[in-house]
Amino acid sequence: MKLLVGLGNPGSKYEKTRHNAGFLVIDRLARRHAPGAIAKAKFDASFVEAPIGAERCLLLKPATYMNRSGQAVAQAVGFYKVNPQTDVLVIVDDVALPLGHLRIRPCGSAGGHNGLGDIERALSSDAYPRLRIGIDARPSLMDQADYVLGQFTPEQEAALAPALDKAADAAECFIAQGVHAAMNKFNTPSSPPKPKPPRPTVGPGAQGPGGPSSGDTPKPPTQN
Repeated sequence: MKLLVGLGNPGSKYEKTRHNAGFLVIDRLARRHAPGAIAKAKFDASFVEAPIGAERCLLLKPATYMNRSGQAVAQAVGFYKVNPQTDVLVIVDDVALPLGHLRIRPCGSAGGHNGLGDIERALSSDAYPRLRIGIDARPSLMDQADYVLGQFTPEQEAALAPALDKAADAAECFIAQGVHAAMNKFNTPSSPPKPKPPRPTVGPGAQGPGGPSSGDTPKPPTQN
């Protein structure tokens, strides 16, 4: 049994909000692997059971609010006696990543995310894989809670759709090949740092502070 957990807030009020990116991925997986299935209620969550490849999987969305997500995860982990380090993948939004960027890690800190923090509390460990989906940082004059609980703009929604499909692909790869294979294949590469401009040089014959004297050959520009 593998447990795929999408984090979000329940209820129509929060549908398609930025904080519900995890729910949106679980919905995609359910449409792919259990079309027409009726979600069941258990573990303080709604879930669909679906075969993904050769694995029996639980596609779970906690029915508690975000800051109590650990309650549902711990119940499901305890019931099925799965190993969080190898059998659980938590799918979550991240304001620290650009919109649509994916980052998979086998463990790590909650990074200020209330849902991840509560799962860590409930499992007494941060050793569980998580797939973060970038939703962009909040605008400078906007409260973070208002931003994550707000709906994606039409432009954001259009740009995010391919990333949500890719996140579902990454979850399937995790099921079939494990967290490290999913990391290698689906983590969005970090943008390389911009090179610093060359240091200015003073041409031959010019006089200036620190510049070469007349007749010296200037050194080629260097980059740090």
